[in-house]
Amino acid sequence: MRVVTISATYGTAGSVIGPAVAGRLGVPFLDRAIPSAVAVELGCSLEDALVHDDRAEHGLGRLLSGAMRLPTASFGGLDIYIPGSMPLPAEDFVAHTERVIRQVARGQGGVILGRAAALVLADHPGALHVRLDAPLSRRVIQTATLTGVTEREARRLIEDNDRARGAYVRHFYRADPASPTLYHLVLDSTSLPVDTCVELIVTASTALS
Repeated sequence: MRVVTISATYGTAGSVIGPAVAGRLGVPFLDRAIPSAVAVELGCSLEDALVHDDRAEHGLGRLLSGAMRLPTASFGGLDIYIPGSMPLPAEDFVAHTERVIRQVARGQGGVILGRAAALVLADHPGALHVRLDAPLSRRVIQTATLTGVTEREARRLIEDNDRARGAYVRHFYRADPASPTLYHLVLDSTSLPVDTCVELIVTASTALS
């Protein structure tokens, strides 16, 4: 089955392009379903799983990116302490996230947004790896237009998300998520229309399969 991973910086319409590609390819779109599946596997709450998710509002990436600004921070064997619960090793959540991603890839296929899926499935036959990115200035305008926030607030959201998601990939995979060598296709979805991005991804996926 078709497998597409999408790494999308904030403000590049990944949550719009991803489902559209999945619909065209006839496979599931995997985003919010991933932490839900991880929670079931670990027997924890969805809230606990979201704390460790790179795309959640208050996910692990944000905790890591905040800690990376502290010169004395240590990342070896990092534990995340959730109020009212037992401490849960972040590595457990990442390992189970990888397991869910691999199960999807080996099974019915899917379009997977985020979670360093391009690295997790780097050797998966026929998987297409896509990066959606654009200059900060254009992402600011697009985010402000789509969400109704000010451009100043949009810039803060983008910078916080970039730092968080980058921290997740660098910490657990020792890689730069912006490196073009990780992807088959890199698109500026603030310049290209969404429909064009979808068409290019679908065409590239078909060519690889």
